[in-house]
Amino acid sequence: MNRSLSTCWMLGCLLSFSSVLYGQGAPFKDKFRQLEEILPTPNAYRTGSGAPGHEYWQQQADYKMQIELDDKTQKLSGDETITYTNNSPDVLTYLWLQLDQNNMEKGGLAQKAEPTKLSDKMTALQFKHVFPDYDGGFKVETVRDMSDKALPYKIVETMMRVDLPKPLKKGESFSFKIKWWFNVNDRMKVGGRAGYEYFAEDNNYLYTIAHFFPRMCVYSDVTGWQHKQFLGAGEFTLSFGNYEVALTVPADHIVGSTGVLQNPDAVLSAEQKARLEKSQTATEPVMIVTPAEAKAAEGKKASSNKTWVFKAENVRDFAFASSRKFIWDAMGVPQSTGKPVMAMSYYPKEGNPLWERISTKAVAHTLKWYSHHTFDYPYPVAISVHTDQIGMEYPMICFNGGRPEKDGTYSERTKYGMIGVIIHEVGHNYFPMIVNSDERQWTWMDEGLNSFLETLAEQQWERDFPTRRTTSHVAEYMKGDPARLEPIMTNSESLRQFSNNAYNKTAVSLNILRETILGRELFDFAFKTYAQRWMFKHPMPADFFRTMEDASGVDLDWFFRGWYYTTDYVDIAIDKVRLLQLDSKNPVVEAQKRREEAKNAPRSIMSIRNEQEIKQTQDEKDRSLRDYYTDDDLFATTVLDKKDYDKYVSSLGAEEKALLQTGAKNYYEVTFELVGDLVMPILVELQAADGTKELHKIPAEIWRKGDKKVTKIFQSDKEIKQIVLDPYLETADTDVSNNYFPPKIQPSRFELFKMRNMDAENPMQKAQRARKSE
Repeated sequence: MNRSLSTCWMLGCLLSFSSVLYGQGAPFKDKFRQLEEILPTPNAYRTGSGAPGHEYWQQQADYKMQIELDDKTQKLSGDETITYTNNSPDVLTYLWLQLDQNNMEKGGLAQKAEPTKLSDKMTALQFKHVFPDYDGGFKVETVRDMSDKALPYKIVETMMRVDLPKPLKKGESFSFKIKWWFNVNDRMKVGGRAGYEYFAEDNNYLYTIAHFFPRMCVYSDVTGWQHKQFLGAGEFTLSFGNYEVALTVPADHIVGSTGVLQNPDAVLSAEQKARLEKSQTATEPVMIVTPAEAKAAEGKKASSNKTWVFKAENVRDFAFASSRKFIWDAMGVPQSTGKPVMAMSYYPKEGNPLWERISTKAVAHTLKWYSHHTFDYPYPVAISVHTDQIGMEYPMICFNGGRPEKDGTYSERTKYGMIGVIIHEVGHNYFPMIVNSDERQWTWMDEGLNSFLETLAEQQWERDFPTRRTTSHVAEYMKGDPARLEPIMTNSESLRQFSNNAYNKTAVSLNILRETILGRELFDFAFKTYAQRWMFKHPMPADFFRTMEDASGVDLDWFFRGWYYTTDYVDIAIDKVRLLQLDSKNPVVEAQKRREEAKNAPRSIMSIRNEQEIKQTQDEKDRSLRDYYTDDDLFATTVLDKKDYDKYVSSLGAEEKALLQTGAKNYYEVTFELVGDLVMPILVELQAADGTKELHKIPAEIWRKGDKKVTKIFQSDKEIKQIVLDPYLETADTDVSNNYFPPKIQPSRFELFKMRNMDAENPMQKAQRARKSE
């Protein structure tokens, strides 16, 4: 690679500039070809603009359930009635349901498909993961129609087919009943997105219960039945519907749930009901169940039960949390509709002091800023539940980690991790709970979009909120071992670096699109258009890509192709720089330039040493040896030179004379090389000798003809001392060492990491100890 600076003289002011150097030898690779060759053909259901078509349809599944939670045996049992409405133009002869709890069935597909190995040293818990003895699958007892007649069904791992007694035509509904039970999993031992956490100190359980009932699969115009097996990574694809759920739990339990509580008189004290009413207009969280009440309940275990009844409209799922340990606080969040949304938090005392101080405010903050970028939050409540080491989302409710130490102190990582996970999981109400994408197939459509909005909300929470979703972090991932990289457009269950790909790379790509490619105004309009077009519907990747183009008015196929369909990485380098100055033809001016050049020309070491050692040369001793070439000014101008110049100027037109007057300007011809295969805009900063800077943005379309090297000329009145590519780290460039001219030595940073003892003090503990010793 030639990274030298050369100076050239332009021979005449009529010289034209060429801004592109065409590559030679490499076959043409069109990175700007349109995505239409990949995307599905638009139709009456989904248009070429990315909007739902005039014949768009989706199914509906309504549920009525009676659920009982046995706190003594950690068993959950249920009866449900499902009413399924066929809005499709197709006739259905069977229905498919998801049995996601069968992911934890002993000897099931998920266990068989998971690689296992033995280490020389293993804990008992690690050994149990290799040879699990927990059986958490659904135990389906009956499947019956509304006249109690048994329906034929077939369980296929995490799916169940129910054969209909007669074909279900467009516009028709079918109701049927299922009875089942399962053993709730100890989430701290066997893992899982739901389950229970056991507190040995007071012998109590905290249940976070989800995907606990057989749920309808989605039947859509794109996939037909989406019954891809649940192996643990690709989450859920679900239909919208209305829920009425009766939850029978120990009488001293407090329950948080999807939906609105229908029977507060039966489950809350008069004082708790009054607090709940007060919280609706409160500007600070109000305690509905106080720490003292929760503490008292921990030591008294009720022998009777209570039934909490909840209703939820137009949701795709249902989840709940139950424990006698819960402290419960809430506050209203104003909405443009006039009716406040209730932001709530449920947490054990082990979550304090962080949770009572931050959680509900973080919920309210999330609703404000996600609504700003999408649509007003349409549900009546948003809940954050604390249980350790988790982050999971369901309609109106989510389960979040972030636990302080037992002495009430907490690390920086715990604090910001807690805030981040609350924002992230509450944010999932928008994606995919409302903009209802296919999680089983495309994790990035909810996790990536949500992580992007999470980052925006975090920056509104605190300046420079710590995050790993930066261009530098993603650049490290993108330049990794190609054998362990997959495109963003990879099935959820096939991703090896799940978080880096579906979460971080997608989020950073959208931030680049917003900050660098489109600008905030265009991006925000397009993104909000997508969210509002597809709220309460089932979008697919093509709908997102097409809407972003349609609403922004910018061709983004090159961007989505490179970032989403390939594992290409960004690496643009400065290959070489030439300084060009206009030849003014003025003999006086040009002579002075040449004198300066000769004076400043580099000298050899021999010349320098000879000047010091040779006292007098022969022609200095004998002046008769000297002549024109030794004594005359080789750069001197003559009368004839001046006459020739005047004649030349008089022959020029007005525009040519104007150009001639710019002779003092510097022209920097910079050649850029596409080292990586991912095309991006070229962001160039010119740093002048006087300390001023100029930023130039060259659009990505400069690479449209397949060149590996392109050249641009920059004009400046000033002397440029440094040229920098991507000075603000906007493009996820994987090698910044080639982003400088002249080359800049990059400092190496060696960080020493020490394994932290579990009993080591966090900074807050150390500060408290210091204050006590004062």
